[in-house]
Amino acid sequence: MVLPFLSLYIEEFGNFSDAYVQNWSGWIFGITFGTAFLFSPLWGRIGDKYGRKNILIISALGMGLSVLLMGFADSVWELFFLRLFMGVFTGFIPMSQALISTQTPKAIAGRVLGTLQTGSVTGNLMGPMLGGVLADMFGYSATFKWVSITIFLSGLLVLLGIREVILKNTGENAEKEETFSSKQVILHILGHPVLLAVMLISALVQIAHFSIQPILSLYVAEIHGPVSIAFFSGMAFSAAGLGNLLMARRWGRIGDRVGYIKILILLLFMAGIVYLPGAFVTNIWQLIILRFLLGIAIGGIIPVRIAYIRQAAPLSIQGEMLGYNTSLRFLGNIIGPALGGMLSGYFGISAVFFVTSGLLIASGAIMLITWYRHDYSVNKTKQQQALSPPRI
Repeated sequence: MVLPFLSLYIEEFGNFSDAYVQNWSGWIFGITFGTAFLFSPLWGRIGDKYGRKNILIISALGMGLSVLLMGFADSVWELFFLRLFMGVFTGFIPMSQALISTQTPKAIAGRVLGTLQTGSVTGNLMGPMLGGVLADMFGYSATFKWVSITIFLSGLLVLLGIREVILKNTGENAEKEETFSSKQVILHILGHPVLLAVMLISALVQIAHFSIQPILSLYVAEIHGPVSIAFFSGMAFSAAGLGNLLMARRWGRIGDRVGYIKILILLLFMAGIVYLPGAFVTNIWQLIILRFLLGIAIGGIIPVRIAYIRQAAPLSIQGEMLGYNTSLRFLGNIIGPALGGMLSGYFGISAVFFVTSGLLIASGAIMLITWYRHDYSVNKTKQQQALSPPRI
């Protein structure tokens, strides 16, 4: 709800230059993910040990309070520090993914996580449009206060409506898995190149995806003008959410059937190709269509990525491993807005689309090469050896 007008809210604090607003938009947008980057593995480890429901409630309370206070901010620095504090508790959706993932059979993890992604995307779809309408009607400050109410309600729904079943491993490996240290978790990731690549791709995708987010409303103003700017910014944000909504569950189901890595490679190349024309749009509807197509591609990346991690991780460390994955995503969320603000400040907003497209295509290439070398080739060799007649 607040993303479409975050940069416009900054403009209300003083008579600033465009470059100043663009740079601070990037930093204020990204600083939340700086603290989230540090705290996500900690929350993941606590969730593995004590359950994830309580972490979700704490997350909702912390975020709700932070956003409520943002409605009373009257300087760039106040907003900056409140966004920083919010980062300690950010991670409601990744923790939801961990909660659902650990209680879902591996064979249908992609479909179920795709359904979760559909719920998340519905919020991404409705939020910017609703936030834009409220901002135009009541002002930016009042909208922050409305947003805090929705977050508090999320925590209340978890408290009253969720029953978590704490799952434990059984069998001869149970004791070993229950005593994994953080060092062993990291070594497990480093020892599986495809898993490591999937987690590093998390950062690269977020850098690409979030580089345009904090300045998208400024781009909308540039190509459309100041009329109902918050509303049309909300439409530009929501268009990606609509494409995401339509395809997230479907991509997850396809991943269950043909393999998560294959679908991930396809979606990375698709997203990179779709992002590039955004640099050349001349009206708001062209941008909205491209954002819709981007949403179709981006929609499957999160569920198939989480489903693969779920498949490759022992049960007792999935929360911590997803915490590291979330940290890498948040690292991308830090770098992306700062990079986007810097590129737009020095070279113009169109430059952000060129760099973003290149990053997504590079991510697809990295994933393809790693998968081919460490999974596809190895499995093909094993199959050939199994089919070869024994030597006499």
